[in-house]
Amino acid sequence: MRIHQLAKKLNLDSKKIIKKLKELGVEVKSHMSSLDEDTIEILKEEFKGSVSKREKEKKIRVPLTVRELAGLLNIKANELIKKLMKANIFVTVNQPLDKANLREIFEHLNYPGKIKIIEEEELPEEEEGKLRLVPRPPVVTLMGHVDHGKTSLLDTIRNTYVVGKEKGGITQHIGAYRVILKKGTITFLDTPGHQAFTAMRARGANASDIVILVIAANEGVKPQTIEAIDHARAANVPIVVAINKIDLPDADIEGVKKDLQRLDLTPEEWGGKTIVVGVSAKTKQGIDELLEMLLLEAEMLELKADPSRLARGVVIEGMISPHRGIVTTVLVQTGTLKLGDIVVVDCYYGKIKAIIDDQGRGIKEAGPAMPVEILGLSGLPQAGDPFRVVPDEKKAKQICWLRQERKRKERLTPKQKITLESFSQQVEQKKAKELKLIVKADVQGSLEALVESLNKLSTDKIKVNIIHQTTGGINESDIILAAVSNAVVIGFHIRASLKAEELARQEGVEIKLYDVIYEAIADVKASLEGLLEPIVKEIVTGKAEVRQLFKVSKIGTVAGCFVHKGKINRNDLVHLIRNDIVIYEGRIKSLKRFKEDVREVEQGFECGIGLQNYDDIKVGDFIETYKKEEIAQKLE
Repeated sequence: MRIHQLAKKLNLDSKKIIKKLKELGVEVKSHMSSLDEDTIEILKEEFKGSVSKREKEKKIRVPLTVRELAGLLNIKANELIKKLMKANIFVTVNQPLDKANLREIFEHLNYPGKIKIIEEEELPEEEEGKLRLVPRPPVVTLMGHVDHGKTSLLDTIRNTYVVGKEKGGITQHIGAYRVILKKGTITFLDTPGHQAFTAMRARGANASDIVILVIAANEGVKPQTIEAIDHARAANVPIVVAINKIDLPDADIEGVKKDLQRLDLTPEEWGGKTIVVGVSAKTKQGIDELLEMLLLEAEMLELKADPSRLARGVVIEGMISPHRGIVTTVLVQTGTLKLGDIVVVDCYYGKIKAIIDDQGRGIKEAGPAMPVEILGLSGLPQAGDPFRVVPDEKKAKQICWLRQERKRKERLTPKQKITLESFSQQVEQKKAKELKLIVKADVQGSLEALVESLNKLSTDKIKVNIIHQTTGGINESDIILAAVSNAVVIGFHIRASLKAEELARQEGVEIKLYDVIYEAIADVKASLEGLLEPIVKEIVTGKAEVRQLFKVSKIGTVAGCFVHKGKINRNDLVHLIRNDIVIYEGRIKSLKRFKEDVREVEQGFECGIGLQNYDDIKVGDFIETYKKEEIAQKLE
């Protein structure tokens, strides 16, 4: 065998083997030199530790083809296919493999080392020390009640601070734009309300850094205002309040601030933490101050990104143009997007043919927090879909294939319902557990009574978290928020709209309707008790004293015992006790009476007991058998 062949077999560099041979006093000319069998055995022994370590640390990223897998395992592709055929796994050389495929393959290959399978979607972010983080502009979304001036405020900011125009004087509109000020830049997302904001979040995108809550000074807080607040809070995005229409004669700024205080958005000048600015979209009053406050809030958030990485971001909107084909508006969140990059969005990919900024100009690249239009995708993505740049088209095809397979499996698997009855399986194991609820009622009095009763069910072990509460029927916005937040919708003396019911079926959200308050409380209480970790209690079933020891071939040590208390059952768990200290926990391996295997031995009888994987038993020890019982906890 030649040196390069041995290197490949041992998964090592030929230079390392040549270096080791020189240390051993063996002269070699090159990696093509032949080795005798004795030298090969010596080298295998020398590199045994490092080879073992390499095998334990082998990482395989999926998706990959059968040919690529064979290369990683240092065997020929046709040999791998033959081995798999013997295990009734039939694959072709260019067939892509996902995580489930690989697990099945390695079960039959008996591979000696440890394999870590990493999906392309699960690739870890770069370590903090390796990132070259620089400050980036904030991304801002406006939300609020209809007709409170959100669109007017956006247009005023746009027309005042965005200078660039298209031919003919019409400003390029791409659903997002940047405002460049002396103290910094702000990116505004023009999303149609809080439902779209949360729908984007449902697809994995949390694009906004700050939410501007627009409230009309002459109308104050309305139901949709409260909805917008709850949607922003559920996304954990800070809120800056813009009190609009302060130029109107019936404007009541102090009244709006009182409403905000009741909603736990106390203004800074009243000792709270919420930035509140009075503005007028009509007269442009307060606009400068609002933008300044946004930059101040962004400074507090310390927003940063690494422009040197491959770009990642989110789709803002997409459309099909008769002249340009598929046009996708994206927001770059980290990295720099460049002409010619290969982009993957959902199950689509493509090479970027053009990048157009918010002023309609063709550009070569776009950095963090920059909204742009791109051309070149193979399909039309949805708002909120994350995008990423990948190294090459081959990798893009593999990722799309993986996602299509995942979607196919999801279609075959029924969606897990979020219900009060099954909520205990939905909540991850963590210290602070909570049951999220959206509560709707017919009148304010009923709503307050129901919410107060539900909040009283919270304990130090588990919490009721009411993420949204208001009067009125159950609408689509409630269902979207519940789907994203993993919440249950509770309605009192109300019903859901037809569209809300249909959306709830699609998203797997449970709507619980009640006409009696105590029935709602009883159901939620029962669900909370199911969420509490059961108390595991050990019930002692028998105790036996070791009086003799026997060595039995093929079995090991058998203890001759006398049962003092209870009953020794062969299937029970066991403690071996010496000087009142438990020195072994495990199971009974064998239980005998007069050389006969038995299921149980009663109190007052003798028996022979063998323990699983334990022989260090001494005369005078006690063998205690027990069972574990789970006892459901009750709310105090």
